[in-house]
Amino acid sequence: MEKIIHYLKQHWSLEQIVGCLFSGKLSFKTIYRWINRKLLNFNAITYLRQKGKRQHPKETRGEFNVGKLISERLKEVRSRNVFCHWEVDTVVSSRGKSKGCFATFLERKSRYLYCFQMPDRSAKSMEIVIKKLISSLPTGIVKTITVDRGKEFVCYKTIESQFENNIYFADPYSAWQRGTNENSNGLLREFFPKKTDLAKTTQAELFYALYSINH
Repeated sequence: MEKIIHYLKQHWSLEQIVGCLFSGKLSFKTIYRWINRKLLNFNAITYLRQKGKRQHPKETRGEFNVGKLISERLKEVRSRNVFCHWEVDTVVSSRGKSKGCFATFLERKSRYLYCFQMPDRSAKSMEIVIKKLISSLPTGIVKTITVDRGKEFVCYKTIESQFENNIYFADPYSAWQRGTNENSNGLLREFFPKKTDLAKTTQAELFYALYSINH
């Protein structure tokens, strides 16, 4: 019990706890039953990653002519056997509270998460942080990027022409096609709930969140 409680507080999922510590000995479903029956003697619900039903709001950020479709991606992207393929998304502040947001970068093979603050969800801001990521890494580390159809990614042509990489667009309302990135965004929300003004987040707070998620 003590190990389970310790790693829950370190933001591990029940699946991770069982897979790393109790493989073949304990089921994560059993731990869920313990939590529901309040057998862990602490408020474990607040540490679970999905505390309610997922929402699938309709896209309201406008439309534009997208470039390459996700169906055109190389097989090596889907297989996750090569380190250099990324998923990119945004995490925003509460509606009407602030324009401040995060750009999240998830490398598909390693599941490693990078994150940059942005003053707003504009294409210009996204262009700046994508260039910042690519320029800060060795040549060839960012070979492809997969994104949704948010208006902030209208900058894709500039990125492709400057760095000679490929940006692919997921199908509409298909968050599962970027499931790893969506999951990492959910982990960030454990540290920065939806009511948080992300414009006021400090670099130390963001670093702590990223360190905890990546480790």
